Amino acid sequence: MFESLSTKLQNITSKMRGKSRVTEADLKEMTREIRMALLEADVDYKVTKEFVEQMNEKCLGADVMGSLTPGQQIVKIVRESLVELLGSEETKLKVSPTGFTTIILYGLQGAGKTTTAVKLAKLLKKDGKKPMVVSVDVHRPAAAQQLKILADGVGVDCYIDPEEKDPVKIARDGEAKARYNLCNYLIVDTAGRTVVDSELMDELKMISREVNPTEKLLVADAMIGQEAVNVAKTFEEAIGMDGFIMTKLDGDARGGAALSIRKLTGKPIKYICIGEKVDNIETFYPQRMADRILGMGDVVSLIEKATQNIDEEAAMKSMENMLNNKFTLDDLYSQFEQIKKMGSLKDVMGMLPGFSTAKIDDAELDDKIIDRQMAIITSMTKKERRNPNILDASRRKRIAAGAGVQVSDVNKLMQQYEQSAKLMKQFAGGKMPRGMGKAMRGMGGMGSMGMGGMGGFGGFPGMTAGSSMNRHKNKKKKKGRR
Repeated sequence: MFESLSTKLQNITSKMRGKSRVTEADLKEMTREIRMALLEADVDYKVTKEFVEQMNEKCLGADVMGSLTPGQQIVKIVRESLVELLGSEETKLKVSPTGFTTIILYGLQGAGKTTTAVKLAKLLKKDGKKPMVVSVDVHRPAAAQQLKILADGVGVDCYIDPEEKDPVKIARDGEAKARYNLCNYLIVDTAGRTVVDSELMDELKMISREVNPTEKLLVADAMIGQEAVNVAKTFEEAIGMDGFIMTKLDGDARGGAALSIRKLTGKPIKYICIGEKVDNIETFYPQRMADRILGMGDVVSLIEKATQNIDEEAAMKSMENMLNNKFTLDDLYSQFEQIKKMGSLKDVMGMLPGFSTAKIDDAELDDKIIDRQMAIITSMTKKERRNPNILDASRRKRIAAGAGVQVSDVNKLMQQYEQSAKLMKQFAGGKMPRGMGKAMRGMGGMGSMGMGGMGGFGGFPGMTAGSSMNRHKNKKKKKGRR
């Protein structure tokens, strides 16, 4: 998310971070580059202008040019300014004092309201709540059925009435059903339009009066750019709203609207969706998002994802094998499964501090690589998975044919496995591989959650010793020796 903007801001801040002396010309050039980066990312012109002016004032007020570490101070100010633009602190969902909270989701057609309704319901369910989703969309064919299928897939209560054509009555009946089922959250999925019109607004007003929502959330498509801001203002004027759920942030074409929307409307972003899967929703934390945009990582969110998605029993079994120096391909397969549960490889890697996905070929962070490597492992016999040393040329040829890949792909997987096994052997012997101590402390011991095989990128698909990132690092080392 924000890939293009993130790359540019990281390049700008990395240049400043290394400076031991900063001149007025340096500050002027930095603010010019940041202004251009924001505008190219489709951040609103007025928002960009105000952001740059305030940041410049802070730099001058802090006397960074006279500081002993001016570069570091400037990076700190850029981060603080970005956090302020995004909203400073998270804004939680309001909860009804009656114990029954109703949330209405509205927005333009195609923004992803129906999927988002189920995503939000699943998130609430994970948090120990009992939500129900109800579809009052009587205009789009099969809208109610889509909601029902998605809700059933994640075990969330759902109310639909395909025969009823009055959305207000469906909302009323849905609320009654939710209360009868002892649900404490009702999420209302409303109809969308390709354009905002009076008919849509009148319908939403009637539904809103009927269910008296605790929260009115606009589901806004980040890919439509500044039009998202105009849509938000129209909805706010007509029926009011409490905040946003930004969708399609995994795209990057016009994602800068997400940086403008809070400043221009005064309403907070409460959740973001970064993919189509039902799990691809997360609470919006301005500070964490700023850190991710600037390449500072988001270890807290990474640990939360690991805690929510990793199978503790499988992780403990894998850890036991590691400690007993019995790390097998079955363990590596299990770790691939854990990675897939956490989301896209690119998003997971982007949460690691100091790791810029922009410096790595997209092909090396393609989620299909994991699927391919899992297919290779499943093409092996149980004996081969437990004792990879017996994999001679003929066996590798057979495995490649079974998985539909080249023999070279099997060889790459085995190199990766050997790297991980070597790392696990060091852990089992009580040795901390060089450079891992600080990383593991920062990760809060994520190795115990089944991610040990990923140390030093040894267990990440595509991140073998021959990857472009490692080649880039090796070139730097060679230059340093001359």
